Amino acid sequence: MFDIIPILKNALEEDLGSNGDITSMAIFDERDKGEALIRSKQVGVLSGETLIKPLFELVDTSVQVESYCTDGEALEPGKVICKVRGSVRAILTGERTILNLLQHLSGIATMTAGMVKLITGSKCKLLDTRKTTPGLRALEKAAVLHGGGYNHRFGLFDMILIKDTHVKRAGGVRKALKKAFLLRAGKEKPLIEVEVQSIDEFNEALALGPDRIMLDNMTLENIEICVTKRNAVASKTKLEASGNITSVTISSIAATGIDFVSCGSLTHSAPAIDINLVMI
Repeated sequence: MFDIIPILKNALEEDLGSNGDITSMAIFDERDKGEALIRSKQVGVLSGETLIKPLFELVDTSVQVESYCTDGEALEPGKVICKVRGSVRAILTGERTILNLLQHLSGIATMTAGMVKLITGSKCKLLDTRKTTPGLRALEKAAVLHGGGYNHRFGLFDMILIKDTHVKRAGGVRKALKKAFLLRAGKEKPLIEVEVQSIDEFNEALALGPDRIMLDNMTLENIEICVTKRNAVASKTKLEASGNITSVTISSIAATGIDFVSCGSLTHSAPAIDINLVMI
């Protein structure tokens, strides 16, 4: 479990600077109390609900949050996510920061859920990537889970993933993989994956038996060829398709029998969901 407090503190400090919310302080007395609803204005999937209470508590420990939804829950226009009670200043001070997070993360969860629906019925799992917003990776990867997807490696430290840049510099797939296996020294962890861009590179990788082979930007025909050969000679090696995976292509790719598809757009291009806060 990651610590969300530093993330929330940084987000608030970005908005408040050293002077705080000077507009709310000018208009409302510190004794003014009120209530507000945070609600969705469109269809989607919620992510970020667990951030609401701790964020407002960082602004004012006396603020109370009553939640009506949980992360991963379906949203619809008008659905109330939570009620916030307390200092009007505190509610308005935290408003934009929490809405920014909810809108962005729920957008990721919503896009993920839509892509997952397109491959329902296949054995294929949808993965995210490291193409995340710096500082928000943990939250964005959690949003993928809320949408029904799965997480790829979190960072550079928890999985050996030999990309094309490693392959070129190492002198080929075989040389790069052999060095990775030497580092792992016969152990099962960390997992070893290698990216290939042609049938020849795939055959070279498959012969050495890595845990996973990433088929990068391959045609549907070549993916099918790779899946068929893997099934025949190395069933334990998992295959992942990557590169410009879209809602148009994902169903046909999943139908090949591939184990995973990874999609960077889940975290770097998901449209935000419209969520607002209204004083009542």
